[in-house]
Amino acid sequence: MEAKAQVRYLRMSPMKARRVVDLIRGKSTVEAQDILRFAPQVASEPVLKLVQSAIANARVKADQAGERFDERELVVSAAYVDEGPTMKRFQPRAQGRAFQIKKRTSHVTVVVAPVNK
Repeated sequence: MEAKAQVRYLRMSPMKARRVVDLIRGKSTVEAQDILRFAPQVASEPVLKLVQSAIANARVKADQAGERFDERELVVSAAYVDEGPTMKRFQPRAQGRAFQIKKRTSHVTVVVAPVNK
């Protein structure tokens, strides 16, 4: 039984978030959490919380179905980052010009599933 968790409108560039998500794709959830705890990137903290949320969702699904649950059997079967809306801001520059700043957002999705499926 697979479970999904996603965070939307994360105030981080999708390119920066993809660097972290690529590290955990296909790994066991225990190994993925260890990798994210010690990763130096700023994106590792929200992705770690997302993996923990997906594990909790799997636990709830297993309880509802009356199945046995073991966190060590779960694998990050899918993890991807989509681009969210971009906030456009302007910064004043020299001689009355304006410089556009693009504040990018991301939608991050993590799917965990048992290893035998």
